[in-house]
Amino acid sequence: MVVGGILLKGNGARIVTLSGTRTAHTRILPAFHKLDLPAKPTQEDVVAFVQTLKAYCADNAIDILCLNQRTMGKGTHAGGSASFRNEGIILATSPVPVQLIHPGTTAAAIKKDDVDKAIRPDTAELGKAYDLAFTGLP
Repeated sequence: MVVGGILLKGNGARIVTLSGTRTAHTRILPAFHKLDLPAKPTQEDVVAFVQTLKAYCADNAIDILCLNQRTMGKGTHAGGSASFRNEGIILATSPVPVQLIHPGTTAAAIKKDDVDKAIRPDTAELGKAYDLAFTGLP
């Protein structure tokens, strides 16, 4: 199974792609790992965002996209208007199923199955995108 983990943060999306299962997976290392929209996107910007997302899914044979689920209230997992906008665009236009993953679910999956630290990205945002993809693996 090929899973795309997408961390929505601000105007951008950080993406990590994993293939396999939780116990035996590999990281697909495309040069593409970041997708952004301007703060005030035009219709052309949104169309380009959607086309890039669809091409990413097709090029990597993605089976499912896993996005970070955010709360509607205040706090660490609260999302701003840009991340809610990007989530809506992805949910409405994704060519593959999309699963929203709660931070607690991600933490439980990592605790249960141990993350391969050798292939987990070092940067915080890509690390969180990896955790989302890892959680979506069977």
